[in-house]
Amino acid sequence: MKQNSSNKIFKNRINTLRSKLKESNIDLAMITDDDNVYYYTGYYDYLHMEFGRPTILVVPKEDKTILITPSVDAGLIEDEGMVDHIEPWNDGVGNEWREIIPKILKNINSLAIEMNHIAAIVRNYLNTLVSQDKIIDVTPITSGMRMIKSEEELKLARYTGEVGLAMMTAGRETIKAGVPEYEVALAISRAGTKKSSKILEKNYKGTRMSPLIHFLQIMASGKDTLLTHHRASTKIIKHGDPVFLCFCGMNNFHRFKLGFDRTFWVAEILEKSQEKAYQVCIDSQAAALKLLRAGVVAEDVHAAYAEVIQLAGYDYPRFRCGRGTGFSFLEKPELVVGDKTVLKSGMVFSVDGCTYAKDFRAQVGDSVVITDDGYEPITFFPNSVEEAIIK
Repeated sequence: MKQNSSNKIFKNRINTLRSKLKESNIDLAMITDDDNVYYYTGYYDYLHMEFGRPTILVVPKEDKTILITPSVDAGLIEDEGMVDHIEPWNDGVGNEWREIIPKILKNINSLAIEMNHIAAIVRNYLNTLVSQDKIIDVTPITSGMRMIKSEEELKLARYTGEVGLAMMTAGRETIKAGVPEYEVALAISRAGTKKSSKILEKNYKGTRMSPLIHFLQIMASGKDTLLTHHRASTKIIKHGDPVFLCFCGMNNFHRFKLGFDRTFWVAEILEKSQEKAYQVCIDSQAAALKLLRAGVVAEDVHAAYAEVIQLAGYDYPRFRCGRGTGFSFLEKPELVVGDKTVLKSGMVFSVDGCTYAKDFRAQVGDSVVITDDGYEPITFFPNSVEEAIIK
């Protein structure tokens, strides 16, 4: 197995997971979520369950780690990952991956799985081997480990912010009357890829990590801004149109993901009600950001954001103020009603402001790192009314 500087990081994560399994008296954990597999092993770019090919990371509390994965992709883990043993399986040969599991589960008293993330085909098979009273959820352990980012992860977050800035700059520069939405999306993807490639070449020489920005662009113009997750289409942008750009899913670097959103107008704001709604959107995000710091309860941040929106005469917000991000699009905790997690330094959040008005929706979003006395911004772009108008 190739040794590289990342191996120590993955080994430390595995060892921490083992310790937590021992503390919880869990014999063995089976990890199947793609992002968790990457977090603990560095294994990525294999074909996922969409192709009917399970990959399963087995972490006993004391024995060797095992990666069960299709043989067609096994070379990837030998190059980049950190596991003790690889168990490859072939399509259609014998009982495929199922043949490997019974001997692993022999004589165990407790099995931890990702209850809400494990593929049904794997869960159903495990149910034939292990009684339900022995199966518990490992997610509280894995999500708890991933909440507070390491210095290496925070470095990735800051690089992701640089990629996002390049993307947002290119998007704003391309938005004009007469331009189709998809042309804006292409400019954004190209700018992000170029920036990502430069950072990789300078700081991660020899990596096979792709710089390509490869998520279907969320954007909308005109009355379509009401469609929160509308994708870039052939629609032609018009004079006076509001244009919404959302980089959730797109703003990523080296697999680290951030949220980043802006609303713009082409040349002028024709409907003054939109300007008022947009200002409330900015103010709601500002209220949330003002409260952010270590020691604050997650749901209180949402409450501050929602209060600004309602006091201005708008409906209660239709979605959470923010979410934890990292190697997954959604991580814990969330800035939402009911999440009583106390924020800690090193957590990374996407924090939004949003308002709905007649035929219009405004949203701004940025990503930040929680600090002891506030937060560190990691996405940068003006959001004032004046800056939102593309002259």
